[in-house]
Amino acid sequence: MSVVTVQLGQCGNQIGREVFNTICSDGRGTHGLCSKKENESYHDACKERFFCEEKSEVPVARAVLVDMEPKVISQTLSMAARSGYWKYDDRAHFCQKQGSGNNWANGYSVHGPKHKEVIMNLVQKEAEKCDRLSGFLTIMSMAGGTGSGLGAFVTQCLRDAFPTSFILNHVIWPYGTGEVIVQNYNSVLTLSHLYQSSDALLVHENDVIHKICAQLMNIKQISFRDANQVIAHQLGSVFQPTYTAEGGLHYSRNPLGDLMETLVPHPEFKMLGLRNIPQMPENSLAYSTFSWPGLIKHLRQMLIANAKMEEGIDWQVRPPCLGSSIPSSHSTNKPLHFNTSIANLVILRGKDMQSVDLGSFRDPSLYTSWLNPQDAFNVWKTPRAFNKYEKSASLVSNSQFLLKPLDDVVGKAWNMFASKAYVHQYTKFGIEEEDFLDSFAALEQVISSYTNL
Repeated sequence: MSVVTVQLGQCGNQIGREVFNTICSDGRGTHGLCSKKENESYHDACKERFFCEEKSEVPVARAVLVDMEPKVISQTLSMAARSGYWKYDDRAHFCQKQGSGNNWANGYSVHGPKHKEVIMNLVQKEAEKCDRLSGFLTIMSMAGGTGSGLGAFVTQCLRDAFPTSFILNHVIWPYGTGEVIVQNYNSVLTLSHLYQSSDALLVHENDVIHKICAQLMNIKQISFRDANQVIAHQLGSVFQPTYTAEGGLHYSRNPLGDLMETLVPHPEFKMLGLRNIPQMPENSLAYSTFSWPGLIKHLRQMLIANAKMEEGIDWQVRPPCLGSSIPSSHSTNKPLHFNTSIANLVILRGKDMQSVDLGSFRDPSLYTSWLNPQDAFNVWKTPRAFNKYEKSASLVSNSQFLLKPLDDVVGKAWNMFASKAYVHQYTKFGIEEEDFLDSFAALEQVISSYTNL
């Protein structure tokens, strides 16, 4: 089954291009430990998900590109075409000459309704090219205007037009300080609207990605492209083909459906986080060896201590004893010490993956009490290495990982709203104070639900 990617705004288009680069590069390669048949099967499954072939035989990304300014889209199209290995459909993009000015309301209430028909026609055409449609992956930022405002509007349109298809929003969480003065307003409005129409939100935090670039990748002058390549590597580690059944002989055909079934057992809990290990500069790979027990031990501790990367993990954090009551430590001043999970998915790629012991992830004390631990943990595997890493492991988690960032964003936005700062910039485009209050209420409910796991 195929996934149609909808790239929204500057951030969404730049990350989208890196994702297709990563997927195409990984899919083209071969892995010496796998048979020719296995490599071909992997390549075919990858292509079916993300690419269609035209007469030129250069794979064409199943994607629609949307931005209110033309510069980034023209760069994105030309960079993909220059790779020689894949390209975008020249007709599957939409842009205008005027941006959204970092104003969510402008993207949502003005550009969205005005250009809805053209954008949705492009999406419909792309969906019709799929023999079987799994759903939509939207890629967008929360801080600006087009990605966040138009992105929220387009997601609602996707839900109305394709009620039975899965929608996964990949969302870039803004830096804690200093991107856009109204980024907290834009974030609150985006998240509350996506929560209504999306099946799940897969979140990457800019601050975390920046740390990975600096501390794990040893990059001195970090560019947007460096950060986007880290994000693309992590997304590729999840969306490239795997066997989802124990002892499976065929790669999964429904990537979004499998992900939702595994990780989103209740519509109140839609926030997914992603960790991937190891991550290091490519020139270090030849000198590095990894053992599965070491990777799994680190990944589990990253989960329970809510560490976003493998450096600086707090090894003192332990799961609570079953039967004990855990006082909630959620507040604006006090971080969560133990990260309770609803559901976890571990994805193993590389040699000897069938011998890996994952019993530590099946520990009932890691999970909320209302879900059977057998249903709360799943594993996908493939003997095929990913992106030059001989062994790698990814964790997609529905847990309390985002509670503090979410609480911070809502708190900062509320303080601005209480003093009526910048509210007029939104009301002039039709977003009323009542809309803000509804968004705050919706996210306070999300915070409460995750806090009380």
